[in-house]
Amino acid sequence: MKTVLFPVLGAVAVFAAGVTPSTAGDRYADRPPVMVSPDLSAPWVLQLGQAPGIVRQNRQVVQQQRRLRLAQPDRVQTAAVQPPAKRMLARPQINPIYLPQEVDYDGGQKPGTIVIDTTQNFLYLVEKNGKARRYGVGTGKPGFEWSGTHKITNKREWPDWRPPAQMIKREAAKGRYLPTHLAGGAENPLGARALYLGTTEYRIHGTNQPWTIGGAVSSGCIRMRNEDVVDLYERVNVGTTVEVI
Repeated sequence: MKTVLFPVLGAVAVFAAGVTPSTAGDRYADRPPVMVSPDLSAPWVLQLGQAPGIVRQNRQVVQQQRRLRLAQPDRVQTAAVQPPAKRMLARPQINPIYLPQEVDYDGGQKPGTIVIDTTQNFLYLVEKNGKARRYGVGTGKPGFEWSGTHKITNKREWPDWRPPAQMIKREAAKGRYLPTHLAGGAENPLGARALYLGTTEYRIHGTNQPWTIGGAVSSGCIRMRNEDVVDLYERVNVGTTVEVI
């Protein structure tokens, strides 16, 4: 009786494992799929909560909810539990004074002239009837201030950036290595538009750092928010006079 029972049990074990007797000893045979418990994968899934934009409950809130369920399971839905904190990407905000607005202006320049006040960090597009459209700008940092009168000699949409050789050398001395050429786009420091001033290396251009508007931050160029430089770009033409004071 014993000699019959053991072979039968062995055959049952083989079939229970999903392997036929003909392939039980074949190392290259297809094996049944491996089923992983959700509990084993949970730690890996939880790590996704660290990605930007995903809101996670903090550990204190989770433990508080767990204790509440154990103590009063019938009151979990009505209990006052602190809402989960949301992850916010903090960025400096532009001062509202530097947003575009219509202002009174009595500078004496004829309508259509651009006047840039590097002390107050405002750009004025002179209009008729003693008015001007005013924008906030970023101007030259200490050691890079300048003044003068030029004409707009060129206009570019999403311009390429070719840093001057002096800038490349100056930044390399600080351990920051600039590209010799950067194609136009969202990562380009010249932003969405550029207005070239005379034969100088200076421009009125956009920026991918709008929170710097209102400060002395550039190497001499006049920096505007992208939406503002687009607006100015549509209002002026090549040949427009630009006074930097």
